[in-house]
Amino acid sequence: MSTVRTGPVIGLLVQIGVLAVLAQTVGLGPAGWAAGLAYGVALCALLSRGMSRSGAHDLSPADQVTLSRAILVGGVTALAADSFSRPAPVTLMVVLTSVALVLDAVDGYTARRTGTSSELGARFDMEIDSFLVLVLCLHVAPSVGGWVLAIGAMRYVFVAASWVLGWMRGSLPPRYWRKVVAAIQGVVLTVAMGGALPGPLTTVVLVASLALLIESFGRDVVWLWTTRHVRRALAHDAAEDRRPAVVHGTADGLPWPEQRTVAVARSGIARV
Repeated sequence: MSTVRTGPVIGLLVQIGVLAVLAQTVGLGPAGWAAGLAYGVALCALLSRGMSRSGAHDLSPADQVTLSRAILVGGVTALAADSFSRPAPVTLMVVLTSVALVLDAVDGYTARRTGTSSELGARFDMEIDSFLVLVLCLHVAPSVGGWVLAIGAMRYVFVAASWVLGWMRGSLPPRYWRKVVAAIQGVVLTVAMGGALPGPLTTVVLVASLALLIESFGRDVVWLWTTRHVRRALAHDAAEDRRPAVVHGTADGLPWPEQRTVAVARSGIARV
């Protein structure tokens, strides 16, 4: 019999409360309610599934911070969905997004301070980062152009490619620049959403942000391609020895200096 995890359920209840507050203050139409509720239910279900698969019964302190950030992202999602049929409360959206971005640094710091870094926490963190970037791209696309959706879609294209191409599956070595580039996406999109820069300059900044993202993902793809034979050989040797293909915390046998796993499906910001 499955065990109900209270953390995700509490998160869903708080998400509904946040939507109710938004409805009473700035107003929330049917599209906003639908998007916010769908997000909250999906978050609860996926987080519960992740906890079940990892054997975690409770959320760690760092995961609780990430859940708080995820709830803020749910508010941004609802307001963004509503903005297609009514004027958006841009100032409020910028504030919610900015707090969520700040908490992205807090959850990593909390994980290190409390010694609660985990693959589940890193994956949870990554998924929230990726989804926030996608939502921001969808919101600013009508004003800056549909091409900006490439920023939000790139990580999902990367993951989809890993389902088709076997050599793209595996752990990536920790790289600080990857996290910096991912953080830049959220900051730049928030600036674009708030209209803090003139239109042409906003476009230039977004193009530069996209270029950095292409470079970061491109470097990972090249690394996965050039190491495919080594990773396959190490995994084969480990299987023959009847021991897990894990060396220094990786999932495919490569000895990274760090002791933490970085999943292939990542946005670049991980608790490492």
